[in-house]
Amino acid sequence: MVSRPTFRKPSRASKKANNVRGLLCEHVMQHPRALDGNDSIATVLEVLTKNDWDHVFIVDDEGVPMGRIHAVDLLKMVAKKTVNRGVAWMHSIPAKQILPHPPLTVRKTTPLLKAGALMLTHDLNQLGVVDDDGALIGVVGHSTLAKALPRFLL
Repeated sequence: MVSRPTFRKPSRASKKANNVRGLLCEHVMQHPRALDGNDSIATVLEVLTKNDWDHVFIVDDEGVPMGRIHAVDLLKMVAKKTVNRGVAWMHSIPAKQILPHPPLTVRKTTPLLKAGALMLTHDLNQLGVVDDDGALIGVVGHSTLAKALPRFLL
């Protein structure tokens, strides 16, 4: 007698686990906040304060992220007196000159769980999402995770 394999219907929990693993950054990413690397520091500061943003990505001519500038970092530069406190320097220095290092990014096809793990590992609150050419097309952050993942956890 030949025994037939028994197939179990996938449980609801396993379906949710498979769905959450298949959730990609491109499905839930938000619009990035970006400026050109040749924009002045004064422009960066104006955009940050006008829009009440805490950071902005700096991109090159092809849209590839070069780094991120945080409002706090600009304040620290002035507070430590590493720059002239006058306003004139802000108009003459391009944003790309004060970037410490390139930002950590993920591809649009990166699973959201992996992006979340990268944010936890590197103590980041947001990651840039890039397309196949490396151009910035979106961002995922803690708020993205908070909106997307609870529906799979409950």
